[in-house]
Amino acid sequence: MEYSQRKRLRLTSYDYSQPGYYFITICTRERSREVLCSIEPAVGAIINRPPRIFLTPVGRIVDGTIRAIPDHYPGISVDQYVVMPDHVHLILSFRHVGPDGRQIAAPTPLPNVIQQMKRIASKQAGGPLWQKGFYDHVIRNDEDLTNVRQYIRDNPLKWVQDKD
Repeated sequence: MEYSQRKRLRLTSYDYSQPGYYFITICTRERSREVLCSIEPAVGAIINRPPRIFLTPVGRIVDGTIRAIPDHYPGISVDQYVVMPDHVHLILSFRHVGPDGRQIAAPTPLPNVIQQMKRIASKQAGGPLWQKGFYDHVIRNDEDLTNVRQYIRDNPLKWVQDKD
């Protein structure tokens, strides 16, 4: 029996511990369910007004786990994120400073940070929560960062509009 090989999600020659911004998407194990939150249109249905996000108990665990990343990994901060019903988008900033004051590679590469965050959230939630792997995009410049931040801000509204 032949097994298909999983597609590699990481850039093979890229150092995921170097300073920079990384856009991450992590999907829940059961994409069809509202495991992490529910999203409701804004009261009065004003066009382009942000909808309201109501985190589930599991969503609150994930939210807390994301917020705690900088506590566990000095030099890594959460620039922006959103918890969606069946996935999470976040931007992590790697800005580790060496003894001479210059930016250096973080001691922990991105895949390890995400794996640990997923493990902690799953343990606190009481069982498997995530799909294997995660999607990442190395943010290459200020315009790319601005676009990704806007995408994250717009994602809940897009979710509501796609349901209609």
